[in-house]
Amino acid sequence: MALTEQEQQERRSAMREIMLATPYIAGLGVVAEQWDADGVRLRLPFDPRLTNDGHVLHGGAVASLVDTAGASAVFAGHDFDKGARAATVSMTVNFTGAGRDTDLIANARCVRRGRDLSFAEIDVLGPDGRLVATGSLVYRIV
Repeated sequence: MALTEQEQQERRSAMREIMLATPYIAGLGVVAEQWDADGVRLRLPFDPRLTNDGHVLHGGAVASLVDTAGASAVFAGHDFDKGARAATVSMTVNFTGAGRDTDLIANARCVRRGRDLSFAEIDVLGPDGRLVATGSLVYRIV
């Protein structure tokens, strides 16, 4: 039996809480500022523990933000009649700048939804709008 639109919306909202409460993502401190079918905006608060030198965010922290934002964008508009078990299939991150002593913002949107695979594009910016990284994500939900 297919889920109603209200049930779909409830599950999409619940995924916001579930995604951000996972131990790793919660440990990074990622918070959602926007979460809807058009896309998500996530914030990675600056924390010296996530840096190389106390000032510049580690590339792994930025890549984690890209992965989390891309997966979140897929789930934010997902049809839960197709399943809920998920995993990142592939991810590309292009570093274009440094996150120095500042929070980072990831804007992500799902650009294509297939039968099992969805594709997301992600931009990571400093609060001043300066591009720090771009990414693409292929995400599988069954």
